[in-house]
Amino acid sequence: MADSNPTPVFQIQRVYLKDLSLEQPNSPAILLEQEQPSVDIQLGVEATPVAEGIYEVAVTATVQTKIQDKTVFLVEAKQAGIFEIRNVPEDQMGGVIGIACPQIIYPYLRGNVADVVTRAGFPPVHLAEINFQAMYE
Repeated sequence: MADSNPTPVFQIQRVYLKDLSLEQPNSPAILLEQEQPSVDIQLGVEATPVAEGIYEVAVTATVQTKIQDKTVFLVEAKQAGIFEIRNVPEDQMGGVIGIACPQIIYPYLRGNVADVVTRAGFPPVHLAEINFQAMYE
């Protein structure tokens, strides 16, 4: 007798840095400024089916710091993961893809953004913890 309720599968296949860019368009002059820069951080989540039961989920961060109207630096980073998600009820798929997957990927993104900003000669930008459930809802 076949199992009418197959066991749900949720596995991480891979987590990887998909895209990363850093721009300092006003260096070196802007580095001599004493004024504190303003920081603007934007986050996004996207999901793409790759194959049957396989999804790529990516979390994107854009971090821009400015002094007045001049950019100090701009970082755009996209951290992605490939997930195997099978036999999950349709009404729960959105939560798995929109909440569980980004929660796994986000710490890697935070680390990569802090690292690249530090390597560029600036104090690290620490992205705040995110409640992906609230963001999803």
